Amino acid sequence: MSIETVVGREATIHFDASKCIHSRNCVLSHPDVFVPNVQGEWIHPDAQPVEELMHLGKSCPSGAIRVVRNAAGAGVGANSDGAPLVNTVRVRENGPLAIEAELQIRGTPQTSPRATLCRCGQSKNKPFCDGAHAVAGFVASGEPVTVQFEALAVRNGTLNVQPLPNGPLMVKGNLEVVSGTGRTCNKVSETYLCRCGHSKNKPYCDGSHNSAGFIAE
Repeated sequence: MSIETVVGREATIHFDASKCIHSRNCVLSHPDVFVPNVQGEWIHPDAQPVEELMHLGKSCPSGAIRVVRNAAGAGVGANSDGAPLVNTVRVRENGPLAIEAELQIRGTPQTSPRATLCRCGQSKNKPFCDGAHAVAGFVASGEPVTVQFEALAVRNGTLNVQPLPNGPLMVKGNLEVVSGTGRTCNKVSETYLCRCGHSKNKPYCDGSHNSAGFIAE
């Protein structure tokens, strides 16, 4: 599915439907900017000041929304996708892994520092979440056990995510594992995150993908 681009007076909104997890942050916080289920144009960048649009882009958990200032506005070229000061993966209750970092997935730099990655094993758009966890009735805590960890010398930088064939997400780079309620559970520079939905040590892989017969590229 192609990226939808709508140019306004001061900002341009790019919307990638293939990454949208329908969190509804955009339509609930700015219903005048995003007006779904209508005929014709449904994205209206001129409905809010550019600073509000930039905040809206940063609040999109999946990175489906990207906002860029136009040449006519101040701060030309600035966008809502600056790399964070701290790389994090937030474990969503009964839902996906929400990553914020300077991301590379399968060796490809991502246009957004935010992505929601499937951990139920049911997405048809792996490694990204497509909301299949809700239909599948996926149940998994968003509150992992806090383990003993050491502080990272550097808390940001490039984070490489490599989905292993029929296996977990291999993650290399500085990363803080955060619960759904904001508790820091672990700090790592390399880890393997479950994406089959069967691990008994979520969000980490415990090898259950083998016995579950998990198949994914």
